[in-house]
Amino acid sequence: MLLGTVAWSFVSVSLPFHVRAISDVDAAATLRWTGFILGITALTTVATAPAWGWLGERADPRRLFILTQLLQGSTFLVMAAARTLLELFAVRFVLGIWGAASTFSFIIAGRERDPAETRRQISYMQGAMTVGQVLGPLVGAMAAARMGFRQSFVLGSAILLGTAALVQFAVPPPPPARPSDARRGVRSRRDVINVTVIVLGGSIQVLFLTSILPNILPPLGVDPARTLEVGGLMLFVSGVAAALGSMAAPRLAEALPERRLIPILLACSSVFLAALGLAGSVWGFGLLRFLQVLCVAPVFPIVVARIAHRAGGGAIGVINSARIGAAFIGPVAATTLLAWTSPPVLYACLGAVGAACVPLAWRGEGSASA
Repeated sequence: MLLGTVAWSFVSVSLPFHVRAISDVDAAATLRWTGFILGITALTTVATAPAWGWLGERADPRRLFILTQLLQGSTFLVMAAARTLLELFAVRFVLGIWGAASTFSFIIAGRERDPAETRRQISYMQGAMTVGQVLGPLVGAMAAARMGFRQSFVLGSAILLGTAALVQFAVPPPPPARPSDARRGVRSRRDVINVTVIVLGGSIQVLFLTSILPNILPPLGVDPARTLEVGGLMLFVSGVAAALGSMAAPRLAEALPERRLIPILLACSSVFLAALGLAGSVWGFGLLRFLQVLCVAPVFPIVVARIAHRAGGGAIGVINSARIGAAFIGPVAATTLLAWTSPPVLYACLGAVGAACVPLAWRGEGSASA
């Protein structure tokens, strides 16, 4: 999961700049294309993740993980060959069909018999993904600035193919599925819906930033020639906060009941996100962004660990698709709103998304905490 996330974030940080470089349309249209090209992969994965989850529950999730890594690596090579915005959009669409590798990891963790062990494993994998988000943008931005965009896509492909080989030869088979897993389900559909909406809202607050970095950094005093490297540093800061928040999730869950903890985290994240509109420099912006992500990052492992232990693969796929879907909704909403309005209004709207999830967290966790 660490290496796979490195490969994806390695490419994603330079993708908006690559879109701008190959675009033959005006600035506003380019901005809209950027949102859709970044987000279409996640939208396709949202549609396919529940099916992969259903299959992972009935087949070997480890072998399916290897298969998706091979397909992703091959598609990265095709992405490097795309020459127009439409071609790049089409390749990113296909990439999303096999983009749900993390679903198989959560299915394997959910097979543990001890709920505390399930929570630890979910936190480990979420931590691995966030550490990958720390390393990928920083290294990817520097590599793209020096190697070129297409060469960095090829390097990302090599990382994914290497990940498939590592899992094939170094990772043991997962525990067998428990016979009762398919019948256990969850306590209520409302519980799954609440968790899905919370994961969607929290993930949108994390994943919206990449697509608008070329537009928001110059007004913060960044030289246009340095926006790529500064953008990578900004995503690095976000990744560090996400990693620290994810690693703190198990201890936070032990310190406070979820019914109180999740609303507090969502409310704090929303306040810090809205405050981004008050930042007058890139340093102030980076500090507020660090605090905002630090608050929202523990939400995902805490709420998903509870569901993963007692849900089937299909339910896990649905919840994971909400996280992945945020990678579409976040960039598209951010670029669309920014094309029509100002950054402070954008940040206020995204802060309201998290605030709207607070009542769901307050009501939805009651039975789970009992």
